[in-house]
Amino acid sequence: MTPQDAPHILVIDDDPAFNRVLTRALAQRGFTVFGAQEAETALALAREHEPEYVVLDLNIAGSSGLRLIEPLLAVNPDCRILVLTGYASIATTVDAILKALNATDVIISEEEMASGPMSVDRLEWEHIQRVLTENDGNISATARALKMHRRTLQRKLAKRPVKE
Repeated sequence: MTPQDAPHILVIDDDPAFNRVLTRALAQRGFTVFGAQEAETALALAREHEPEYVVLDLNIAGSSGLRLIEPLLAVNPDCRILVLTGYASIATTVDAILKALNATDVIISEEEMASGPMSVDRLEWEHIQRVLTENDGNISATARALKMHRRTLQRKLAKRPVKE
């Protein structure tokens, strides 16, 4: 495969060190890689190179990376987008899927349905993540919406997500 034939990957992450390391690692594996640390640059690179793949950080400079999904798919509807986040939750995952797909394309597997209801702790975690997403990641606004002290919320967020 020649460099021109190599699949194009766009890495969008505002952490310069992570962006550089991931871009370099993917290039060493034979991909043609472009890195962007802000939304405007990312969209310009997408228009110029029409990447087949995008690695997208969920939080770019305090703003939701999900807002880039629609414009990226407008450039290349067949583009495959991998969303990375340090804050894993069902709420943000579903939000990302619904922004990328038509709701009728989302299928819940039998395994997921058969696993039964979530624990109370997991439901609390998911609710906090949903409210945090609604408040664009603003801890103080989320704490007010949850009628919870800000420090208590920060302690809960510092913990790993509760397992099912």
